[in-house]
This record gives sequence, structure tokens and C-alpha cells, in this order.
Amino acid sequence: MKRPRTTPSFAGRHPASPGARRAARGASKKGDTKCEVVLGRILWAMGLRYRRLVPGIPGRPDLVFPRQRLAVFCDGDFWHGRDLESRIARLSRGHNAPYWVEKIRTNVQRDRAVSERLSAEGWHVVRLWETDILCDPVGAAAVVASNLRSVRTAAPNP
Repeated sequence: MKRPRTTPSFAGRHPASPGARRAARGASKKGDTKCEVVLGRILWAMGLRYRRLVPGIPGRPDLVFPRQRLAVFCDGDFWHGRDLESRIARLSRGHNAPYWVEKIRTNVQRDRAVSERLSAEGWHVVRLWETDILCDPVGAAAVVASNLRSVRTAAPNP
């Protein structure tokens, strides 16, 4: 019996060219993005110790607080579909629209599925937008700190 597909399919959808694909992948940093570094420095200065690149956690969270089971994602506005409907409208008018619309929609669906899976596994998930972090890094750090406090107070005492 064939198992159902768990990864997105881009069958029939192609980037504009191999060069465009390389350029898009090269322009998208996978780690140590500016927003991630800025947020991490402020959290570290606040005395909040986190881990990065923790194996075995779905979705590769940018910052992980393992003891509190808190996963923090610093989502880029473009790739993760901030203001999705207006972004889709802009993408649908551009070059190779079907590919890009499907790509961003799939990313948003994947993000939701990852958050749901982490929650089901007992993790608390915080997702912050790139521009929110860069415009107010102290405020973004306060959101993470607040979530850490609420997780600590909700945890049963041993």
C-alpha cells in the first residue's frame, strides 16, 4: 500500500530557470539571520540561555529553551507569508506566479503543521516576524521572556 505524501509536491511547477533557483536559495539565509542574531544577543544579555540547531526538534527552531520546552522561530516576512493575502496578490502579478504563490502557501502550511506538531509534543511555540524583531528587538525579547515566565509558572513543581 502506498503511503500518502507528507512533503509538498511542486509537480508541474518550476522556477524561472536554474539560475533563478540558485539565486533564490543563495539569497535566503538558513541561519544566523540578522533578526535571529539581534534577538539572541538581547536574550543572552537578559541572562536567558538558549540553544541553537538542536537536533531532533521538528521545524528547526531558531532558538530553543530545552528545559522549558520553548521553541522560538524568527520568521522572514517574504518566505513565511506575512500579510499572506496581499503578498499572494502581488506574487500573482509577477513572473512565474503559479510557482511563487504555491511556494509561499506551502511554507505557511508547513509552519502551521510544525507549530501544531510541536504543541502536540509538549512544546510551547513562539513565532516572531522578522520586521517586528528588527523594529523593536527589546519588545521581541520581552515577548520571549514573558512566554518563558508563563511556561515556568505553568509547570508542575517536582
